[in-house]
Amino acid sequence: MIRVDRKLLEEVASDEAFNAQACFNCGTCTALCPMGLEWLPRELFRYVLLGAAEKVSALTEAVFSCLLCRMCEAQCPRGVRITHNIRTLRGYLVKNEYRIR
Repeated sequence: MIRVDRKLLEEVASDEAFNAQACFNCGTCTALCPMGLEWLPRELFRYVLLGAAEKVSALTEAVFSCLLCRMCEAQCPRGVRITHNIRTLRGYLVKNEYRIR
């Protein structure tokens, strides 16, 4: 069962440039990832949009493994700002997982 965390939804929604909702799970991004991060960003963005903070937290190591190389972003047919979204989620995780302000 997934619990909805309103704090995650509110923090992400406060960033007007976070556009994960544009992702339609085509898989183009994962095919190009030099790190082989198969879930990134498709699964991660779905969890964020659902407010599934526990699932997002479980992916913390992978979120920080992303090179932010923009290979995925350059090929995205929907223009999702993947690297910006990842940076936003890193900020959320730092504040909420590691309690660093």
